[in-house]
Amino acid sequence: MDSDEGWGVARGATIRIGKVPVLYAPYIKFPIDDRRHTGVLFPTISNSGRNGFDYRQPIYLNLAPNYDATLTPRYMSNRGLSLAGQFRYLYEGGRGVFDGNWMPSDDLMQEHADENPGASIDPGATRGMARFGAFHNFNRNWQARANLSWISDTRYVEDFSNSLYGGSSSSITSTLGLFGRGRHWDAGIMADSWQLADYNLDESVLPYNRLPRLYFNWEQPLARWFRAGVQAEAVRFQHDDAPRRAFADGSRIDFKPYVSMPLQGASWYITPTLAWRYTGYRLEDGFAASNPAVTDDSPSRSLPIASLDAGLFFDRDTEIKGNRFLQTLEPRLFYLNVPYRDQSGLPLFDTRPFTFSWGQLFRDNRYSGPDRQTDANQLTVAMTSRLIRQSDGHEKLAASLGQIFYFDESRVTVPGEIPVESGKSAWVADANYSINDRWTVGASYQWDPKFRREDLASLRTRYLVGDDGVINLGYRYRRSLLEQVDFSFLYPVTPSWSVVGRYYYSMYENPNSNPVVEPKLLEAIAGVQWDSCCLAVRVLARRYVRNRDGDMNNALQVEFVLKGLGSAGQDTERTLRRAILGYYRDDLYLVPPSNTTPDPDDNDSGPDPTP
Repeated sequence: MDSDEGWGVARGATIRIGKVPVLYAPYIKFPIDDRRHTGVLFPTISNSGRNGFDYRQPIYLNLAPNYDATLTPRYMSNRGLSLAGQFRYLYEGGRGVFDGNWMPSDDLMQEHADENPGASIDPGATRGMARFGAFHNFNRNWQARANLSWISDTRYVEDFSNSLYGGSSSSITSTLGLFGRGRHWDAGIMADSWQLADYNLDESVLPYNRLPRLYFNWEQPLARWFRAGVQAEAVRFQHDDAPRRAFADGSRIDFKPYVSMPLQGASWYITPTLAWRYTGYRLEDGFAASNPAVTDDSPSRSLPIASLDAGLFFDRDTEIKGNRFLQTLEPRLFYLNVPYRDQSGLPLFDTRPFTFSWGQLFRDNRYSGPDRQTDANQLTVAMTSRLIRQSDGHEKLAASLGQIFYFDESRVTVPGEIPVESGKSAWVADANYSINDRWTVGASYQWDPKFRREDLASLRTRYLVGDDGVINLGYRYRRSLLEQVDFSFLYPVTPSWSVVGRYYYSMYENPNSNPVVEPKLLEAIAGVQWDSCCLAVRVLARRYVRNRDGDMNNALQVEFVLKGLGSAGQDTERTLRRAILGYYRDDLYLVPPSNTTPDPDDNDSGPDPTP
């Protein structure tokens, strides 16, 4: 041991799990403190039907105190050689990471060419990806951020991922911008672009690039009773396959000033709001090539938006099985009135209808962007009730129920959308109940009284076992789209041993679709893990959907984690964190965003560069 240099050397070393030898090294050099050193990290060795024998050897380069690099040569017996790299830097005002992978040729491309003789696939093409993520703080208000990604071909994400999440991605996005935030405002100037990552599609399905986008939001009190604000945005839209879109490239400005009067007391609130929305366009040549409804290259729309949001709070003390609770009853009304404007001549750049949900009951627009502003004469009636434990503030029960009453037909639509008729919306119900401090149950449900059918049903339950264990069970149904059951667990058998698993199955069936959709296993995992102060071992058996055609893959993953030294084998912990919500409780209360850029190299970026 050399404490001055931070190195330890062992000769003729054997590492044992219990009494079983698992690794012999005639010579090994390892760090004995937190200082970083240039050297060879533990390799990753695996075997699969797609890659064959797979060996990755990361080499860590400690270049300076504030930046380093890792090179990872890789050999796959079924595919060939590749070289991955990562460069990290850190300074007082920010940090950044650059990842890349380069493969001069991939034998898997020859298989793709043989399976798809009519497709334009180059078997000898060079493949790779590049990704850069960074931020820089200019001052307390302004920050520059970059999240840039590039892949060599539309099959890259699927071929280099080993999960449902990477294989289901149809595109990747790159974003670069300057963003600011103050006490009453936030603003930014940014640009984003999209790249296709699904070989079954063409570029016409990609969203428009926004080159650039400027936005500004401001809100603050005005005099004693009012709050005033504005939401403004200016965007230039560009598409690489514009001739096949309904609209060619163009620019849009959206301006929405508003004033509200929030009135409230100890048990009530009422907030009337009046806004004016103006949206104008400048369309380039060929704007109406495939959309004869558009006859103007500078269309615009302006209209007022009026809403009234009101609610009451009732509460009382109650006692259940010796525990004192505060029970609340919270009725809420939301009235929205927006006059009709014919918007069929406006383009659709980045606007889609929202999925109907609890949050949609209280929005002033049922569309995600300004290309459409819904017309409305409607009233939302909703009720929420809670049971709050008075000893510690824990919410024992929360239940909500709501519905929209449409007094007039809503005639504004996007192509393919059915107008909202007068009458009643579906009932939206949501409930969460803590049976005890370890067991929780939640449910969501939507029932359409007009057609007497359920549109959505969701049931979820979680049980915490010991200090680390968790059991999850979920059921999801959405009419004409999906029906799934998901069961996952981490169950500690002893303080050191635990078993893990997941069963994720699609029950949805559609014999009339092309191709026919049948019930199918999506992912199954079974494994054991042993964890101590110095060593962790995980063994997993997996069967999962590996591509868009629904082909299954079988895998056996083994990982040895020598705490303080590194790990050898597959990154099984990453697999388990994705599969088991609440794995070791670290991500129990984290919900992933619904629309994020996929990692184009989701399990092939190499190990964490710690020697």
